[in-house]
Amino acid sequence: MGERPPVTDWLTDWDHLDPQWVDDPFPIWENIRTSKCPIAHTDRFRGAYLPTRYADIREIAYDPEHFSSRQVVIRDTQPVQGGGAPPITSDPPRHRTARMVLLPPFTPQAIDKLRPKARAICNELIDGFANKPGCDAAVAYAQHIPVQVIAAMLDIPDSDGDRFRKWIHEILELGTTDDIILQRGLNEITEYFAGHMEARRRAPGDDLISYLVQAKYPDGEPFKPNHVLGSLRLLLVAGIDTTWSAIGASIWHLARTPADRARLAREPVLIPTAVEEFLRAYAPVTMARLVAKETAINGCTFAEGQMVMLSFPAANRDPEAFPDADKVVIDRQENRHAAFGLGIHRCVGSNLARMEITVAIEELLRRRPDFRLAGDVAWSQGAIRGPRRLPIAFG
Repeated sequence: MGERPPVTDWLTDWDHLDPQWVDDPFPIWENIRTSKCPIAHTDRFRGAYLPTRYADIREIAYDPEHFSSRQVVIRDTQPVQGGGAPPITSDPPRHRTARMVLLPPFTPQAIDKLRPKARAICNELIDGFANKPGCDAAVAYAQHIPVQVIAAMLDIPDSDGDRFRKWIHEILELGTTDDIILQRGLNEITEYFAGHMEARRRAPGDDLISYLVQAKYPDGEPFKPNHVLGSLRLLLVAGIDTTWSAIGASIWHLARTPADRARLAREPVLIPTAVEEFLRAYAPVTMARLVAKETAINGCTFAEGQMVMLSFPAANRDPEAFPDADKVVIDRQENRHAAFGLGIHRCVGSNLARMEITVAIEELLRRRPDFRLAGDVAWSQGAIRGPRRLPIAFG
């Protein structure tokens, strides 16, 4: 990303691409939340608001009348063509049809069938570094798990993983400020999936692409090609980056918190509870909304046409919603976090993400529980936050 003017006042000039935010956003959210106005504003990004309280973020997420999902990423310029990803970019009433079609492949029962595959993937990856002094846990482990799982669900070659990672980097990071890179990534994904869609029309299989190609609207008409392409973009881009970011952040926490790592190694039954806490404390996903109609929340007027950053990670750190909100409590029992979103757009793939994160941590702790942080961590830029470089050492 190019040089950007540094932020001098986070209440009136915030920028989630600023190095301070990328490295450590938590104090920024806390300072805004405890100020006289817990909803910050910036003239960057053509004007955008930043609520930081759980209650305010929840109210916005449950109000699609005033806050549209036609635009879900904060960018310097208007969205480029071909970037729709239903149901996440759909408003009512179209949203419901797009969402309902995606629910059956992601039920708990359907995801349980993928658990052995995920476990095998994790162990194959661990085989590659288990006998080494250490590894980059982001590049060698976390980034491969959701790529290979979603490739199996779509029945596409997991050997294309490098292409998927390239597209994700271009669309969710570089493309935030560069329209040319964003359009190139979108065009390449469209071309890639168009070929697979045509092949499934000729010879359907038992996979998600075949399932979507055969999906129908309530009136019996088949889904339009652009709708199928948009849903596949969503599954590939959003479904991969969010999960590998959550896996990486969980490993980062354990690598720098030996007491938690040792306890989970001794008590693996606690890992699913710990995963919920990692999701709360290090929620990777920030979405956005377009103000469709002027409205007011918590004393702040939202101007029509401007954007709102819906920071679920900030909501999860609100002490009014979570006791000891800035403390990671791996056996926290009351944990209604917003890591998977709130309202009608709550993540369809939450069961899949939970399974992948849980299995990734279970297998790493089973095989090599003796890891520690071994260098500087690099965090991603843009709407998804997670470690892109995560050096760990064993022993």
